[in-house]
Amino acid sequence: MQTAYTVLILLLLVSASKLASRVIPLPLPLVQIVAGAVLAWPSLGLHVALDPELFLFLFLPPLLFSDGWRMPKREAWRLRTPILTLAVGLVLFTVVGAGYFIHWLIPTIPLPVAFALAAVLSPTDAVAVSAIAQDRLPATLMHVLQGEALMNDASGLVTFKFALAAAVTGYFSLAEASVSFLIVALGGLALGVALSWLVGRGRSWMIARGWDDPATHVVFMLLLPFATYVLAERIGVSGILGAVAAGMMQSWVDLLPRQTSTRLLNRSVWSLLEFAFNGLIFLLLGLQLPAIVRAAGAGAGLWEVLPLRLFQVLAIFVVLVLLRFAWVQGSWRVLARIRRWRGQHAIDRVPTARSAWLLSLGGVRGAVTLAGVMSVPLLLAPGQPFPERDVLLFIAAGVILMSLIAACIALPLLLRGLAQPQDDQHRQELRDTWKRTAQAAIVALEVAQPEESSAEVGAAQAALATEAKARVMNEYRHQLDMFEDSVEAQALAQQADLFERRLRRLALRAQRLELYAMHRDRKVGDDVLREVLGELDLREASVGKLPQERG
Repeated sequence: MQTAYTVLILLLLVSASKLASRVIPLPLPLVQIVAGAVLAWPSLGLHVALDPELFLFLFLPPLLFSDGWRMPKREAWRLRTPILTLAVGLVLFTVVGAGYFIHWLIPTIPLPVAFALAAVLSPTDAVAVSAIAQDRLPATLMHVLQGEALMNDASGLVTFKFALAAAVTGYFSLAEASVSFLIVALGGLALGVALSWLVGRGRSWMIARGWDDPATHVVFMLLLPFATYVLAERIGVSGILGAVAAGMMQSWVDLLPRQTSTRLLNRSVWSLLEFAFNGLIFLLLGLQLPAIVRAAGAGAGLWEVLPLRLFQVLAIFVVLVLLRFAWVQGSWRVLARIRRWRGQHAIDRVPTARSAWLLSLGGVRGAVTLAGVMSVPLLLAPGQPFPERDVLLFIAAGVILMSLIAACIALPLLLRGLAQPQDDQHRQELRDTWKRTAQAAIVALEVAQPEESSAEVGAAQAALATEAKARVMNEYRHQLDMFEDSVEAQALAQQADLFERRLRRLALRAQRLELYAMHRDRKVGDDVLREVLGELDLREASVGKLPQERG
């Protein structure tokens, strides 16, 4: 029962922290980390023993699956070169540069262990990046950060595994590590795509036979990331990349016909899951902090050693940021020269130092780093403790916090006055899409005929069909007016749309109040209440929020 109580308390804290972030001038992840640290303090005594393997299995697959699902595929492919240079090249650059610096700064940490720590500090975290930088960064930079975070988990963790093996066994082979990395990464991607495709084919077969119950299909999609992760880890490939690839493939599978109800339910379920799991991750990070701090000061006075440890964390974080900045600037300049040499237009390059700093400070560390460093064994050999394991945990937790704080403070300052042309491009593309789809709907309606044969259609039925067609076509013509290029036409159409939505909202709320009154008077049963209320809620959701309700 204690475990159940702890889970319920943490879920309650996730919701409470969301409400608290509205009045506390701090980003939500920091509020949740502070809340977890306060609860874990000895006076309150809430302690959660974090099993790294369980943590990786329970939280990362669904969240990375969801990030891969929502990742814009066209932009990811267009930015594949910078994403891969960051996800692979920067990881290796960081392992070498930061590894030597850590060994120089803390000589008690052997060089292979320093490389392992640098490797586990190199991956950025897709969950933390989304939580900190969402809706703040220009679209191109955000896509690069998300693509890097989704891909560099494999490169960082594989490098960490080999560096850790070298520290334990004293043996390392660059050729074996390179081959293993390719197998692990490509195998995970291939498995994720294949499994997601098979599940999609199975669901398509079920839908074709009328087995289209939304709840059943949503459960299949909820289980898919966990199944992909477990199967990938069992056969020795990257479960993390497998979950990402399954999510990216699922965005195509999601376009199956006859799935409107499934998509509505799926979005709601995944939104709830993401909210809960994102909050739990940062709460659990906070819950580990007091134990990590106490362990780092074991064997000496905590307040005597703490200033030195904090200085070491700050120095390592600064070096990581500088290495990242140097790589970003250097790699983008090299890519731009290669494109010019090939006669290509150097699109999507980072031309300014400010953009390079945005990419550098936007590389937030998170759950993957903590889970990876906590998997360091307690013993190097029988009777021989792993060198400075508590220090490694403290540094990793400190770098996670420093990266979150630095991103929360620096990103808003760097974004002041920065133009975001990609937003205009997105809006124009959205307008063109709505215009094209509305025009296609009008053309289809113009040639539409009643389902009955002409001999069976009387004058009254024909008049009703004509009136219905005109009413539906009028709605699509109104959509076209909404996306006309004329400013005056747009203003008139938007004003008419606002009036109509207000009337629809007023009518829907009146229907709901009448439904409640009928239920109070026992004129309708609970089953009818739920069905009608669900339909009214869906219609009101389609109306959307009115301007005064936003914010």
